[in-house]
Amino acid sequence: MVFSRIVVIARNVFLEVIRDRVLYLMALFALVMLAAAGLLPPVSAGTDQKILLDLGLAAMHLLSVIVAVFVGTGLVNKEIEKRTVLVLLAKPVSRSEFIVGKHLGLSAVLAVLLGGLGLMFTLLLLATGVPFSFASLALATGFMLLEAMLLTAVALLFGVFTSSLLATLLTFAVYLMGHLTQDLVAFAQSSEKPGLQQVITLVYLVLPDLERLNLRNLAVYGLELLPDALTLLAHLAYGLVYSALLLLLATVVFSRRQF
Repeated sequence: MVFSRIVVIARNVFLEVIRDRVLYLMALFALVMLAAAGLLPPVSAGTDQKILLDLGLAAMHLLSVIVAVFVGTGLVNKEIEKRTVLVLLAKPVSRSEFIVGKHLGLSAVLAVLLGGLGLMFTLLLLATGVPFSFASLALATGFMLLEAMLLTAVALLFGVFTSSLLATLLTFAVYLMGHLTQDLVAFAQSSEKPGLQQVITLVYLVLPDLERLNLRNLAVYGLELLPDALTLLAHLAYGLVYSALLLLLATVVFSRRQF
């Protein structure tokens, strides 16, 4: 029964977000990449063809982040503002089921979005003759989805107790800091101030290290950069466990809210 209720919530979120024309982003991506494929050869004459790979992966990543942040922050907050959350919680639906269902629904949208973008990008690369590794491209896209799912959990956490605007800004801040944590640690190690080192170490431990989920360079430069299987499994577990902890925290905060 618990699983069926979560599936119903996830399905409703999926259909609602799809109707909000999120998948039109696929058409935008296709137009941008077709234009890039036509403009890059004369612009980058004599340079590596990997520019198109870089651009396509960056566009896929950016679109997934935009959907995760802007849609994720409004999933719960919109229900609270419209007071429709009262109707949902009046039914035999727990707050944990509500949060998990919302997350799974948007995660399904992100999976469809990245799957469609990845397919179109692969066809474009084949049509233009740009060399690439399908395995490394698929792996990079999979971890891109994992990062988007983690950001969705961050967005849900902020969305349960702040306004949509503030939740969006905070989620983007976590995204930016998450990609800079390793640089911050390197900076702290070079610093001679113990207090600064402790603060930066604490920030590193609290914020997600999103660079662990960044395998885009792998898709660009090939499987020779592929980490070993144990490292990949550790990164996969890191993303899943961190997302689960964020959803647990979001559930605890949401449970304490009074409507």
